[in-house]
This record gives sequence, C-alpha cells and structure tokens, in this order.
Amino acid sequence: MATLQDMPRGDDLPPLLSVEQACELLGVSRSAGYRAAASGDLPTLRWGRRLYVPTVRLLELLGLPWEKAG
Repeated sequence: MATLQDMPRGDDLPPLLSVEQACELLGVSRSAGYRAAASGDLPTLRWGRRLYVPTVRLLELLGLPWEKAG
C-alpha cells in the first residue's frame, strides 16, 4: 500500500490533474472520485466538457505542503 511519503511532491505535479489522476493519488476508485466531485468534496474546475482537479487545492485539502515553481 502506498504511503504519503510515496506521493509525488507538489512541485512534481502539473497544475491541473484529471479526476482519474487525483483518484490514483488518493487511492480511491474513479466512481468515488466523480461522486466526491459532484458533491463538492473534491475541488474541481470545468474547462469545456473536461473536469480537472487543481493540484494546489487538492494538496491543501490533504494538508500537504506545496511549493511554487521558481
């Protein structure tokens, strides 16, 4: 089982994650991720028909540090 130490650092992740990528990092199923997004428990942005999870907001939700590039 993966641990928080195995999770990539915030600066190693793209600014936006697909819901599927966020689910993989969280260790939940795709359907659970979309349910959390629909209920507002998972922060999302809609860009056209696509749904994204802002990496910074996901890390803040988890209480994990993130670093700005540069």
